[in-house]
Amino acid sequence: MLDSPAPNFDEIKTILTDIKRADQRATDVIQRLRSLLTKSGIEARDVDLNEIISEVIGLLGAQAAAQDVTVYTVLAPHPLTVNGDRVQIGQVILNLVANAIDAFSEGRDHLRRVTVRTHLLGESMAELTVSDSGPGIPAEALKQVFEPFYTTKERGMGMGLAIARTIVEAHGGRIWAENQAGGGAILRLTLPVSAVGAEESP
Repeated sequence: MLDSPAPNFDEIKTILTDIKRADQRATDVIQRLRSLLTKSGIEARDVDLNEIISEVIGLLGAQAAAQDVTVYTVLAPHPLTVNGDRVQIGQVILNLVANAIDAFSEGRDHLRRVTVRTHLLGESMAELTVSDSGPGIPAEALKQVFEPFYTTKERGMGMGLAIARTIVEAHGGRIWAENQAGGGAILRLTLPVSAVGAEESP
């Protein structure tokens, strides 16, 4: 548009205004969500991360089967106890695993596998990873995937991972995305281990 002999500056101005409004709307949504989490308070209690994962995998069994995806779990052999809101943490895990299941194209020309792993990271953090054997995430989108309204799905709203990040950070954790060397994406999140969890860990 800018390279055209006579660029339409009014149109450019309109587009930039729309972009600014969308950015402000995204900021407002996240701020309101964070405010909601703060005001309502997190119903924190000691919960076993492995147990929540097993429940989520059970809920997504039909979806995985319908899309010919096999979900594997490689969970820490001991409870990974974190202090947090069981429903909110479950929602984050549900979102990550459902996204991984949806990462595959319609074809059935390769192994369709999602793997969920947990382990103790150091002495104070539990790490959960959700990896898939799909096409991976475009390099330029690795940081954008957690931004509000960013989506690669035709019917997606682009809020799932943004909400996941807000919940994880409200629990004192961190979440990020990577591509695997052998192909496919991997989402990682860490959460602080509770005092009980630290005592349970070998």
